[in-house]
Amino acid sequence: MIRHTVAFRLKHAAGSVEEKAFLDEALTLKQIPGVRNFEQLRQTSPKNDFTFGFSMEFDDQAGCDAYNVHPLHVAFVRNRWIPEVADFLEIDYTKL
Repeated sequence: MIRHTVAFRLKHAAGSVEEKAFLDEALTLKQIPGVRNFEQLRQTSPKNDFTFGFSMEFDDQAGCDAYNVHPLHVAFVRNRWIPEVADFLEIDYTKL
């Protein structure tokens, strides 16, 4: 199992229409085959500047690799992520 996570900060004002539109469109990512347990998270710690997180699981590396090249993911990254995300940190985990 691979848990794919990303913490990020948007360029949009908190609570803005643009922020909501970004988060709403991101929900399409859970439609990609192989994505399990997709979550949108709000970051609460004062120890970093990120405001949101996405988390999802894949059965294996092949599922994660297929997600990365899936047309829905590619379009989201191109059309929303690159222009609207100010900063991010991506981490993929496997269980020990």
